[in-house]
Amino acid sequence: MASIAFAASAAPSIVSCRLQRFGTSGETELSRCRFSSSSSWRLAVRCKLLEPLRSDNGASPRIPILNDQTLPGLLTTPQLQEMHSKHDTRLRIFSGTANPSLAQEIASYLGLELGKIKIKRFADGEIYVQLQESVRGCDVFLVQPTCPPANENLMELLIMIDACRRASAKNITAVIPYFGYARADRKTQGRESIAAKLVANLITEAGANRVLACDLHSGQSMGYFDIPVDHVYGQPVILDYLASKTICSDDLVVVSPDVGGVARARAFAKKLSDAPLAIVDKRRHGHNVAEVMNLIGDVRGKVAVMVDDMIDTAGTIAKGAALLHQEGAREVYACSTHAVFSPPAIERLSSGLFQEVIITNTIPVLERKNFPQLTVLSVANLLGETIWRVYDDCSVGYEPYSSLDID
Repeated sequence: MASIAFAASAAPSIVSCRLQRFGTSGETELSRCRFSSSSSWRLAVRCKLLEPLRSDNGASPRIPILNDQTLPGLLTTPQLQEMHSKHDTRLRIFSGTANPSLAQEIASYLGLELGKIKIKRFADGEIYVQLQESVRGCDVFLVQPTCPPANENLMELLIMIDACRRASAKNITAVIPYFGYARADRKTQGRESIAAKLVANLITEAGANRVLACDLHSGQSMGYFDIPVDHVYGQPVILDYLASKTICSDDLVVVSPDVGGVARARAFAKKLSDAPLAIVDKRRHGHNVAEVMNLIGDVRGKVAVMVDDMIDTAGTIAKGAALLHQEGAREVYACSTHAVFSPPAIERLSSGLFQEVIITNTIPVLERKNFPQLTVLSVANLLGETIWRVYDDCSVGYEPYSSLDID
């Protein structure tokens, strides 16, 4: 039996310790130690060894030591190797039902598989979301544009965020390639709502830690969020495509379809061989109703490239294209990041006014909405690279997608 005895005196408190071992040959003192204490106390601890440790082969028991040579041997079995490969990253990508093809492209760019998630709707229209894998302590990115049907997709995103929060995800980033309600960003008349701010509050309160958005309708929407917002531009993808076409830079002119998009068009023109700028002046008499008034700039004999952040009913851009042809433009290209394509957009865009309509896949384009002049470019690499930089705590301000120098 072994015993450890501590004895303490009052002031100054000096504690003496004596460790003794009792063996078959009698009592043997091993060591003594002295140290000070700020208070007076007495403590005695006695330990009794019931029986010595034994091993089957008669050798003394030893503790295994793991080092660089022995540790890899533990991962030789296929099951353990598969477990290691599946859990070597804390990055998780989940997709809603709004644009699963884009989410799959993003996951492929990152070399990951989409996370398993169950989303269904009950008979009364309620949405049910359940994660099919653990996200505890993970950085979760939810890819879900709030495109039409906007209310359905928005509610689905909120429930996905809530599911991840209740599953103890470390960080939740809402990847919103197209941010619905972005046009309701200010009051233009009395007694109007500012729906963009309301949606920002809903996403924040649901539990999102960060938002990644692409080509917001106006930059001020970032200020509606009380959480960090990473804003990337999809138009450089269109710029790369236009640069690959055989169009003489002297023949190009960039056209803004309205006064509100002048800053965007000017930045686009600067990136496109510093092309000249023209502006279509319009007067809007109601929602989704536009009337073209006149043209500011010269487009005669030139290839006009109309630039906007979205195409909804295509009323603005179609009337602008008709005006450009009247003013002598040789060809007209329509470029937009978000293809909302509400009726009668397809009829207007395929009427022969445009040489080509160039969009991105932030919003999925249904098969019935395709037409010969339509070209769809992918922003998956852009969003995938941004997601990785956010996850890796790197700056997302990288060329050529950092900004368009919009002021």
